[in-house]
Amino acid sequence: MNTQTHSTPRIWLVIGDKLGDNAQAKMIADRLGLPYETRRLLPREKYVLGKPRFRISLEHLDMQRSDPLQAPWPDLVITVGRRHAMAALWIKAQNPATRVVLLGRPRRWIEKFDLVITLPQYHVPERPNVMRLSLPLMRADKAAIARESDAWRARFETLRKPLIAVLVGGPTRPYRFDAGVTAELLASCRDLQTRYGASLYISTSRRTPAAVTATLRNQLPGHAVLHEWTRDAQDNPYRALLGLADYFVVTSDSVSMMVEVADCGKPLAIFSLPADLKGRLWQRILVRLHGRNRHGPMAGIYHWLGGLLYASGVAGFARDLGELQHRLVDQGFAVWSGEPFMQTTQALPDELAEVANRIRALVDADAR
Repeated sequence: MNTQTHSTPRIWLVIGDKLGDNAQAKMIADRLGLPYETRRLLPREKYVLGKPRFRISLEHLDMQRSDPLQAPWPDLVITVGRRHAMAALWIKAQNPATRVVLLGRPRRWIEKFDLVITLPQYHVPERPNVMRLSLPLMRADKAAIARESDAWRARFETLRKPLIAVLVGGPTRPYRFDAGVTAELLASCRDLQTRYGASLYISTSRRTPAAVTATLRNQLPGHAVLHEWTRDAQDNPYRALLGLADYFVVTSDSVSMMVEVADCGKPLAIFSLPADLKGRLWQRILVRLHGRNRHGPMAGIYHWLGGLLYASGVAGFARDLGELQHRLVDQGFAVWSGEPFMQTTQALPDELAEVANRIRALVDADAR
């Protein structure tokens, strides 16, 4: 039983190994202005990239390397992502009084979460416990960028200016990222080199497939540097690039990289990955089943069928990264790759105060 008084709620921030997710959840916890404890949970090796079936369970976690989950249980859990949502519901199962705030989209059991803070790319239906943001909360760590820029400055000084950073992610359903798409990315970057008389600094990431990295290495243009991400690398140029590069090309799969470049006010071009037909069709089916704007004579049937398939874990809420990409472009934070770079003149919206108010309302309701 949780013996902590309501005047000082016990708050757990449940995070893991994804830096972008962790940063967003921590921003929310910090903005509350209340003390909190961090519980870092790491996945078993097979689920570092693999996706476990969504269950109320800890079986997908490596609890030998993770922080312990034990009483006294928290009054409030703030978490993000599939793996940690499962753990948060497990905590709630141990102590039903625990409130759970999830950033993202619930794969199942949306009704079990006390607040779902969802993002533009997720087609989550309208519900009293759902709060929508106009853009993701992730922001660049300006102090870390300044430190890394100083550390890397000498290595960048030999490169021809201006410097175009090319930040490479990896495939994510329904988008395809293979050697052929990589060749198209390089062709687009060569065009930019010619247009701006620039050098390229290409940096891969954890999700970049080996075939993509090999194509980048084998077809690397002149006046270009390739940094290949490895798990045991001692340093990473990413933050230094955020501080020192003049222009950015980011592959459309990476929400965190696109948003952090926009937050730094740097000219951003989005390289759109192509979607495979099967994945796009499934995405459209999910939107029809769970979409917020259902209408017509079949709306009731879609609603019933969508609820049944969601509860069984067969058909979750759709994710469409195109929604986020178009929002960044439409609001003047980015252009499409191939178009001239554009300098943004505005800051990303700050919605943290509204998020904090919604969460404090949960805590205050329990205190009454």
